[in-house]
Amino acid sequence: MKPIPGIRILLVDDEPHILQFLELGLVNEGFDIRTAPDGMTAITLAQQFNPHIVILDVMMPGMDGFEVCRMLKKSGSEVAVIMLTAKDEVDDRVKGLTIGADDYLVKPFSFDELLARIRARLRNQFPMLFGEVAIGPFKVDDRRKEIVFNGQVLELSPTEYELLKYMVTNHGIVLSKATILDKVWGYDFGGEENIVEVYVRSLRDKLGDKEHQLIRTLRGAGYRVDLS
Repeated sequence: MKPIPGIRILLVDDEPHILQFLELGLVNEGFDIRTAPDGMTAITLAQQFNPHIVILDVMMPGMDGFEVCRMLKKSGSEVAVIMLTAKDEVDDRVKGLTIGADDYLVKPFSFDELLARIRARLRNQFPMLFGEVAIGPFKVDDRRKEIVFNGQVLELSPTEYELLKYMVTNHGIVLSKATILDKVWGYDFGGEENIVEVYVRSLRDKLGDKEHQLIRTLRGAGYRVDLS
């Protein structure tokens, strides 16, 4: 897999030499890297950096990797978590996967194995990073920031693109205005929820969805894209 610009990875480990080794190797692979020496720093950085992947050591003083993973997943983030541990114990692996970890790697491990796990998670959880993805009548190309609907390229503003991409990739799921604001505008957005209504109205116009059959409104709950 060729390096893909803009892939963000957060490394979390209380051992400086491990952080330095992994950071050097992953930067050389073309990834955008941040490091955290403890759990609290990791949570703060994750909110600011919005990583695609978190490589997370289990055994850390204070807040351990299990709690960090639990908090990351509870936040609704789409981040993929690969947990690292020096313990080759089934109970630890089960606990990590139960709280939402996406993969598990036992220390010591080879850099090539970690790289393979990272690439697998990216392919599985962020397929749009690798080019065009077809979803019903839509084709979403995240590199070009372009969406094709029924063979026609939609003229979208950057925010319209992000909103439609989020709604289409989560089709069939009821998305509240609060969730949409968090995912599309960001957790620090200080505006009003009714901005979502304005943008949804614009998208419906561009999609020719006059009857609201594609982007449905569920009163009191939010919106749902229906591709059936």
